Amino acid sequence: MQGIMLLLICSTIDSLRPPPCDPNGPASCISPSKLQLSIVYLAITLATIGVGGTRFTLGSMGADQFDHPKHQWSFFNWYMFTMYTTIVLSTTAVTYVEDDVSWGWGFGICVAANVAGLVVFVAGSRFYRRVKPKGSPFTGLARVVVAAFRKRNVVVSNKSEEYYCGADDGQVNVVAATVPNGTFRFLNQAAIKTEGDIKLDGSIAKVWRLCTLQQVEDLKTLIKLSPLWSTGILLSIPLAVQTSLATLQAITMDRHLGPHFKIPPGSMLVFLPISTTLTIIFLDQFLYPTWQKVVGWFPPPLQRIGIGHVLCALSMAISAVVESNWLNSAHNVGTNSTVPLSALWLVPQLALAGIGEAFHFPGNVSLFYQEFPAALKSTATAMVAMMLALAYYLSTAVVGIVQRETNWLPDNINEGRMDKVYWVMFGLGGINFVYYLVCAWFYKYQGLAKAAEENKA
Repeated sequence: MQGIMLLLICSTIDSLRPPPCDPNGPASCISPSKLQLSIVYLAITLATIGVGGTRFTLGSMGADQFDHPKHQWSFFNWYMFTMYTTIVLSTTAVTYVEDDVSWGWGFGICVAANVAGLVVFVAGSRFYRRVKPKGSPFTGLARVVVAAFRKRNVVVSNKSEEYYCGADDGQVNVVAATVPNGTFRFLNQAAIKTEGDIKLDGSIAKVWRLCTLQQVEDLKTLIKLSPLWSTGILLSIPLAVQTSLATLQAITMDRHLGPHFKIPPGSMLVFLPISTTLTIIFLDQFLYPTWQKVVGWFPPPLQRIGIGHVLCALSMAISAVVESNWLNSAHNVGTNSTVPLSALWLVPQLALAGIGEAFHFPGNVSLFYQEFPAALKSTATAMVAMMLALAYYLSTAVVGIVQRETNWLPDNINEGRMDKVYWVMFGLGGINFVYYLVCAWFYKYQGLAKAAEENKA
């Protein structure tokens, strides 16, 4: 909220922004001062930190209020519905206010929305189920690596009494009185008890030499999830490229709706979140309940994510076909003319990408939340945010490589071959889908050990 408030102040106080440019020409524009730029950058930084600290953390906190996995999955669907609905409102209504009324009113609406959200959040705080913090879980995972390395010469045992399951403090241990599983056996050494590792009261004497069996299994779970997480990055790269190139396509296409209204190029992307929100409603209220009644179990996350992979790859193919037709029209009328092809031809590809996101985005969030170790539940959904961030950075690199190594994306895109870029993205999506199938085939649910029972009503 502080970042948005600072942006509101910058947009309303004349001394915090440069004077307007002379309409006679841009040469008379005065550049902003270092102080003015510093305040704007500070505002953006605060807003970014605020979004990073709340958007996906709220998802984990909301899921903590439910006990049954099916209810948690339904919550994530509606959580994503709310998030995409706000994207639609911000890119249409708020953008319109900022362009046609004033930036001050636009940021003022954002501040009011933040205040209203904070009031609602605080008002319900007494009803929340809160998970007590138990220190940084990442420290425990790092201890496993260090302890396993320090005990690399210790012989791995199959006897449960050789492993440390934690002090008897009255709490239930998830893997108490058992032996670790056979995967990544080299990490099991971190939980083997040796002389001098344990105090008389049963606690650990040297925290960087001995770990609990639960900590070892937690690290193994993260390692097993990492390939599936990487497929999400490769899935999001084509989507990021598509959203960037679709705006360039819209600029040179016919965006008129009737004789008096013309769709802004950036607003074409609104069809993606609209499609996502409508699909989420259909899935949660009709398809998933019907599937459960007919088949007898609720669709698990891996299946939903797989469907999202297929739909997003198909949207790249549709983008390539539309782009090919667009280029044919461009060559017929001349490369410097506005192509008479309607910009509404971009809607099917964006809508299909949005439908795919309705499957794989909530599916990924549900998967990470259900499968992450209990100590990492609060950061599980943030893995999706990290996945998207890496994908957008990598998509920028991909576009840069294409521009440098080919002539597919020239300044005048009518002279380029953007359709080939989309076909490459389709190929990447296809290869990634095969990679995903392999990862999903070998992955065994950890947090849903009794998936068949939990998936039932």
